[in-house]
Amino acid sequence: MSDEMTGHNSGGIAADRLCSIVERIERLEEERKALGGDIKDIFSEAKSAGFDVKVIRQIVRIRKQEPAEVEEQETLLDIYMRAMGMR
Repeated sequence: MSDEMTGHNSGGIAADRLCSIVERIERLEEERKALGGDIKDIFSEAKSAGFDVKVIRQIVRIRKQEPAEVEEQETLLDIYMRAMGMR
C-alpha cells in the first residue's frame, strides 16, 4: 500500500488530512444543493400563495445589506428617477 493510501506524508502532503478536507467540502456541497432545493420549494410556496417572488428575492437581498448601504442606494435611486422625470 502506498504512503498516500495509509495517510502518511508523501511529497510533503499529509494524505489523510487532504482526504478529510476534500470529504468535508463534498459534504457541504451536498448540503448546499439540498438547501438550494428547499429554498426553491419555499419560493414556489410563496408564488402559489400569491406573493411576487421577484420582490421577495429583492427583500432578502436588501436584508443582507448594512442599513447605511440600503439608504444610500434608495437615495440614489430616488435621485436618478427624479432626474428621468419618473417621480
